[in-house]
Amino acid sequence: MARHSLAPNRRSDTRERILESATILFGTRGFDSVSLDQIAAEVGVAKQSLLYWFASKDDLIQAVLVNMAAELTVVVEAAIRSAPDMPLDRLEAVIHAVFRPAVRRPALLGLLRELSRLPTGAAEHLTEILNPLVTRAGTWLRTEMQAGRLRQGDPSLIIALVYATVAGIATEPEALRVVGWSQDVIGLRKLRNELTSFLRAALAP
Repeated sequence: MARHSLAPNRRSDTRERILESATILFGTRGFDSVSLDQIAAEVGVAKQSLLYWFASKDDLIQAVLVNMAAELTVVVEAAIRSAPDMPLDRLEAVIHAVFRPAVRRPALLGLLRELSRLPTGAAEHLTEILNPLVTRAGTWLRTEMQAGRLRQGDPSLIIALVYATVAGIATEPEALRVVGWSQDVIGLRKLRNELTSFLRAALAP
């Protein structure tokens, strides 16, 4: 009986290990440069076991992207719940939450870079998952501005600014190196802090 009760957990663990390895390999080498055979070898399972969970490479890519979006949603929601009820403090907590996964797992930046290389429509599911979070952020910014707790501005552009900063880290690392920035943990934290300070100064009422 004990063996039967543990089996589902073991199978689920295999799926999670496949997703984790795929995230790292896709993020560091790119979608096109990584095969299912390489991922299976990294996990230590037969390719057939990988195909049990993910019927194709495209299915695995989609699962990795959905997993990334879900992780981001969880950390942002946690930051919102735990932050003080002061808009600038809450904004800082959200910025830190957005950067935290990238600081902990730099391969996520590579995934962000790879998104721009996917065929049109391939990341639609990812967009669908993130849309409620983006909509909520825009509504919150607008409400705080109307209440006079943040300077008036365009919530959509502010969100786009944050996204462009994070996306720029992934897609334009060479351009950032020109100004002396390095794509490592120290560099990510420094950029996060500069972005936070910039937004605090720009949105203070």
